[in-house]
Amino acid sequence: MDGIVTEVAVGVKRGSDELLSGSVLSSPNSNMSSMVVTANGNDSKKFKGEDKMDGAPSRVLHIRKLPGEVTETEVIALGLPFGKVTNILMLKGKNQAFLELATEEAAVTMVNYYSAVTPHLRNQPIYIQYSNHKELKTDNTLNQRAQAVLQAVTAVQTANTPLSGTTVSESAVTPAQSPVLRIIIDNMYYPVTLDVLHQIFSKFGAVLKIITFTKNNQFQALLQYGDPVNAQQAKLALDGQNIYNACCTLRIDFSKLVNLNVKYNNDKSRDYTRPDLPSGDGQPALDPAIAAAFAKETSLLAVPGALSPLAIPNAAAAAAAAAAGRVGMPGVSAGGNTVLLVSNLNEEMVTPQSLFTLFGVYGDVQRVKILYNKKDSALIQMADGNQSQLAMNHLNGQKMYGKIIRVTLSKHQTVQLPREGLDDQGLTKDFGNSPLHRFKKPGSKNFQNIFPPSATLHLSNIPPSVAEEDLRTLFANTGGTVKAFKFFQRDHKMALLQMATVEEAIQALIDLHNYNLGENHHLRVSFSKSTI
Repeated sequence: MDGIVTEVAVGVKRGSDELLSGSVLSSPNSNMSSMVVTANGNDSKKFKGEDKMDGAPSRVLHIRKLPGEVTETEVIALGLPFGKVTNILMLKGKNQAFLELATEEAAVTMVNYYSAVTPHLRNQPIYIQYSNHKELKTDNTLNQRAQAVLQAVTAVQTANTPLSGTTVSESAVTPAQSPVLRIIIDNMYYPVTLDVLHQIFSKFGAVLKIITFTKNNQFQALLQYGDPVNAQQAKLALDGQNIYNACCTLRIDFSKLVNLNVKYNNDKSRDYTRPDLPSGDGQPALDPAIAAAFAKETSLLAVPGALSPLAIPNAAAAAAAAAAGRVGMPGVSAGGNTVLLVSNLNEEMVTPQSLFTLFGVYGDVQRVKILYNKKDSALIQMADGNQSQLAMNHLNGQKMYGKIIRVTLSKHQTVQLPREGLDDQGLTKDFGNSPLHRFKKPGSKNFQNIFPPSATLHLSNIPPSVAEEDLRTLFANTGGTVKAFKFFQRDHKMALLQMATVEEAIQALIDLHNYNLGENHHLRVSFSKSTI
């Protein structure tokens, strides 16, 4: 199209600025403020590129190193999240463009953002800086292709409203929602980090700020886009989706806030428009190695079975687990560490079976080894690094058989079985083929019911013949006090039972998970987030 359009060169004189050559055109329609113009190869040869990386702020931005086949729409899309795009000039022969935003403030935000997050078009890095020019003057009468792109852009900018005819009806614009989303992660089987959220939500526009926190035992985040339209699109597309296979479900609402105030750039909060922010009071800055893992999306690690509906590469998921752990040896990602060291155990009481049952709430335990020379410590091998991370996060500091246990990642990669013929007094046990693994089946509901230890237990697989009194007696016999009990209304196969303390509930789960209630019904016990 560029070759057959008659181009007009018009200069914009700004003091001693160079003449801007190319098709610089002006609009007869005051409502259509987003002008799209294209310079052909010959004209752009007259243009002298701006080499200054640090110019004074201007609402006109100079974009360099564009891929040869890039379109106006792709360049405009770079600016949309930050505010209204009011003009564009493509210099195709130079692989450059000028983009004009409605305000200088929007341009500053855009430049700051892209200095922290390198922009890519067609997998090629591009460079954005302030232009010497303060505005682009344009006329839209000659360039039909530009008009078509303009209409599409205007539609997206005003509220993602479908076009009817050639103009956008003001009445069709929906009221703007907040650009800030409140995100809750349900069924958080794998750790979800700020970087994972950034990766997912960036598909719908530039994410400016993220703050993550835990509230009511749930991982939550506030995430700010430059434009409410992006927030609306992300909410429509992602609400109710799972980040990983059958778990980590996104619950998304608009926040009442319209702007987030981020003080620190670390693994809990980030302002992508302010790369200069400190990492916080004594908080670790984001590990560059983890950041690099995301940028490259390559890693030796992978999350088994986590085929992501949201197309997060396994490498990123593994890096996410590593970031969530922030533990382990330098250079070794916690995401791949499957073996836990558990210490301060009650050596008179603990058995491989009791550890298998408790740690099995958070993953499929493969092997348990109580240390021969130090029987208050044990090594526990989980099925993958995310499960070991989950078990450590939930069980470290809990009371088991009257003692507060410590759970850390072990330096060992596997738990060795004793040599054949060697009797280690039953201190080592292989549970690899146990029928009691909770997470073997992909998509299992167990993925959705992982909660921290709590006084309230969820019971299931109860046969019809077993009454409330039977269950109350059974659980009281574990040495604790049953405070409350409630069958599920629709289904008497399930119930909630509350012990007096979390420690009593842990004890009851260890003793009674898989207990045979008769009629070939083995009781299933897990921690509940509910109270009775």
